[in-house]
Amino acid sequence: MEVLVARIGKPHGIRGEVTVQLFTDAPEDRFEPGETFRVEDAVVSALTVAKARWNKDILIVGFEQVADRNQAETLRGARLFIDSDTTSDDEDDAWYEHELVGLDVRVDGEAVGKVTALRTMAVQDLLVVELADGHEALVPFVEAIVPEVNVVDGFVVVVPPAGLFDLNTPGSNQAPDDGDGIAAPEGEARR
Repeated sequence: MEVLVARIGKPHGIRGEVTVQLFTDAPEDRFEPGETFRVEDAVVSALTVAKARWNKDILIVGFEQVADRNQAETLRGARLFIDSDTTSDDEDDAWYEHELVGLDVRVDGEAVGKVTALRTMAVQDLLVVELADGHEALVPFVEAIVPEVNVVDGFVVVVPPAGLFDLNTPGSNQAPDDGDGIAAPEGEARR
């Protein structure tokens, strides 16, 4: 299965280097010299890394097939893919989105929904779960909340904190009751 690793941004300098927007948590491994990517949305079908370096928090990459800024400009917006079946991950607890989508979500042994996506965020990843009632929930993809991922048997186990699955349901954005027993007039918020 092919996995999106990066999208090429603007040229950097005059020697054909480009910035890349990363969609991988292991850029040091993916952008080693000699690594080859399948390319979409560009005039070339494959690019091989010649060099990669960091400029503050931006990865700058030079490709063997790109000699100058003009060629680099033609790559802007191109997407870089790898074949995940041919890559080896050293981490036992690393999954690609395509491995997680479609898995049943189980709470206390009962299926409560299905994983529909994985959102890779700066602080932590989130599983997007479609619950049995049709609502969507965002589940922090951390071991304390998702202690088991079983791709072979098709499920993930979730230990949700109280209220996690209620966050996006209709009416859940209302202010909590402060317990004073006084209701706000209809159509008016309490202060």
